[in-house]
Order: sequence, then C-alpha cells, then structure tokens
Amino acid sequence: MNTSSAYPNSRDTRDTTDNRILVWDLPVRLFHWLMAACFAGAFLTAESEHWRLVHVTLGYTVGGLVLFRLVWGLVGTRYARFASFIGGPSSVWRYLRGVARAHPDRHVGHNPAGAIVIVAMLTLACALTLTGWTAYNDVGGEWLNELHEGIANVMLALVGVHIAGVIASSWLHRENLIGAMVSGRKHGQPGEGVKSAWSSVAALMLVAVLTFWWWQWHAAPAAPVSGHDAVSVRQTDRYDSDD
Repeated sequence: MNTSSAYPNSRDTRDTTDNRILVWDLPVRLFHWLMAACFAGAFLTAESEHWRLVHVTLGYTVGGLVLFRLVWGLVGTRYARFASFIGGPSSVWRYLRGVARAHPDRHVGHNPAGAIVIVAMLTLACALTLTGWTAYNDVGGEWLNELHEGIANVMLALVGVHIAGVIASSWLHRENLIGAMVSGRKHGQPGEGVKSAWSSVAALMLVAVLTFWWWQWHAAPAAPVSGHDAVSVRQTDRYDSDD
C-alpha cells in the first residue's frame, strides 16, 4: 500500500498550505548525506594506491549504510518506509505524464519516479560493496575488478540522474527539496508529518560509522617502506655497526 500523500495540483496546494511539517527523520537525512559523501570519496580515491585504505573504508561504510537503510525502510517512520513510496508501473507512468505536462502530482514523501532511482541506487550500492570486497581480497579474478569499476560508473550516472530529478522537481513544485533533506521539513497538511525525528537512532548510526573508521585506521597494517627510505635505513644500520 502506498501511503504517500499526493495532490493533483501542486502549486494550488502550496498556496493554501503554509504548514511546515517534518517529513524526513534524522536517520534518513544522515544516511543520505553520509552515503553521498562516502560514494564521492570512494570514487575519487579508486585509482590511488596511496589512498587505498580510505577507498576501502568508505566502500565498506556504504555497504553498512545500505544495510541500515534496508532495515529502516521496514521499521522506520512513515516516509522512510519503502511501502510509502514504492508503487506500481501505473503510478510511475502517471507521475511522468504529469512531469511532461509540467504539472505533476505532488507527493509529501518520495515521488514514484524518484522511488525507482532510489531502489536502483541501493541495489547498485550492494553490488559495489560485494564486488569491492572481492577485488580487495583478490577473489574471483580480474573480471570482477572490471565489473566493480563498471558498476561504479553506472552508479555515478544514476547519481547524476537523481540530482537532475531533484532540481527539476524543486522547480516544478516550487519547493527546495535539497533544503528539505537538510531540515527534514516540507510543506504539507496538518497531521501528515512524522511525530519524531528519531535523533537517538541517528546518533547511534553516526557513532557506529565513526567507530568503524577509527577501527579501520588503527587495525590497518603499517605502510611499506619506500625504496628511498629502505636505503636510508640500511645506511643508518651500517654506520651504527661501524661504530
């Protein structure tokens, strides 16, 4: 069942509804921005051996965040649940027809087209984590490394589609959707908002992420000595033995 409220005329609704309601709880918002930062960081460090630990750590973090989002999508607040925004093909087609007419239905939570992108990104993020693990542990051969890179490129393209969709929806609905993912608040009818931001869950998630990063940093093996440093060490040892 889709519980996300939709209005047939988004601009009229905006004109008559000045209430700012809480739509996105804090765990959803924290997940969104951590996911964006971790994917961007992992993508930028993918080709550097020097930053390999950072790349791996961020990649594993993405996997952990996706696992959390899957659970929160079942037990979280109203608009965090998958049941509130994942609909059938007819709802997607109806929304896209509205977009083509520059007059789409407004949804308090995710719109049906955005839901497809979200599900696709979560799926690709899972595939990225699995193939990244195989690449890091030399399991499966070179073809899995190439598959990992290919999935990352598809993910990047999908992120671009997501950003374009957010910008287009913000313009069509005359509402700052990026700002809404920061504050958690959007325009809506009284009684449609969620009652709690669940800050405690967000705090636990942040502590878990930071703890994992700390553990990765301290559990990492020592960096290998470079050729120049190795020569310096041998020379120092020789001088010490001469003395």
